Amino acid sequence: MGDRTNRSPDLADRARIVRPVVPEDARAIAAIYAPIVTDTTVSFELSPPDETEMAERIAQVMKSGPWLVLEIEGEIVGYAYATAFRARPAYDTTRETTVYVRGDHRGSGVGHELMAALIAQLRGSGCHTVVAGITVPNPPSVALHERLGFRHVGTFHEVGRKFDRWLDVAFYELRLR
Repeated sequence: MGDRTNRSPDLADRARIVRPVVPEDARAIAAIYAPIVTDTTVSFELSPPDETEMAERIAQVMKSGPWLVLEIEGEIVGYAYATAFRARPAYDTTRETTVYVRGDHRGSGVGHELMAALIAQLRGSGCHTVVAGITVPNPPSVALHERLGFRHVGTFHEVGRKFDRWLDVAFYELRLR
């Protein structure tokens, strides 16, 4: 079930399940994502999507890749998904991953558990390479990806602008085969 070393005992012992997303999860997912959009530079979006938009995104992603949620006692506390890396057929065995965890569960192993499950599904589906773009600085996300075996392959400097700041994006890869 992932690394429990950083989990507080109350979170580690509660019922946890990783499962595929369903359309009804859109509200909870939108609620997790909204403060990431409005309060951080982790996402380059400027306005958080509402439940309807999130449901549309879920449906779109599910056409080509997995989307997982992690529940604790029936409450969604994080999600991870994989999308096509680029549109050309030569990229068909490469996926780009995304993971977000609700603020009160960060550092509890939720992100690691979700990403480990996502990577296992991608490996089983014939995916060859997984990539991730991380707005930096973001030490927790960098540490998560490195613990999972991703390696830094480059950084694009000042490619995004949010909150009147130029932002860099570091790219990480994990070869599954």
